[in-house]
Amino acid sequence: MTLYETIFTRRSVRKYDQTPLDGAALAEIQRLIDRAEQLPGQSAKLTLVNADKLKGASSPHAILAHGEDSDACMANIGYVLSELDLALQNRGFGSIIMGMAKPLEPAADYRILLAFGNTDVPPRAGENEFKRKPVTDISNEDNAVARAARLAPSAVNLQPWKLLFSPGKVSVQSAGRGIGKLMMGKLQKIDLGICLKYVEIALKREGKNIASIVPKGSGKGFSVEVTYGEQ
Repeated sequence: MTLYETIFTRRSVRKYDQTPLDGAALAEIQRLIDRAEQLPGQSAKLTLVNADKLKGASSPHAILAHGEDSDACMANIGYVLSELDLALQNRGFGSIIMGMAKPLEPAADYRILLAFGNTDVPPRAGENEFKRKPVTDISNEDNAVARAARLAPSAVNLQPWKLLFSPGKVSVQSAGRGIGKLMMGKLQKIDLGICLKYVEIALKREGKNIASIVPKGSGKGFSVEVTYGEQ
């Protein structure tokens, strides 16, 4: 199964087998971390830890993300953790990006974590099992890329993004609204980065060659512009 196919079966998992993964599995996951793509100009620090270093997470392991306090950095963290989340579920593990869980000794630049481990919770059977906004609510076009991006997870399922397509380009824009926007703050930029990874994966699935990915603006005007051509 490809990462694109995993988009349509992924599930946020909160119940885990507490047995730690063996050394070979953790070594492979560390290799995934080391190879994970980050946005140009960004370099989040990703650290693999066990349950004894965590509070508020029910998983035996997690990947901690650290970085500077900026919209571009937050989007990058969402982007890189989204790839790891899909890669873990593609390998049969459960996982979830958690804003409420924390390391026992959080540093000032700690942002969020990806919890993971073995689980009995099954993947989704398909797209119909997702509860998401209609494509027309999150995109100016109904196409394969938007339909994949629609399935991206977000804090309390707010889906705080808008996709604007134009020839050879798609802009993933921040679109937090109401009380959710006030509550989530910069976490919504992490959500935007998660959606961005789904957009990238779907574009490549559609035979597009990614030319550039560029964060623009800040705050409520923040967006990430993806330009592409034919392969």
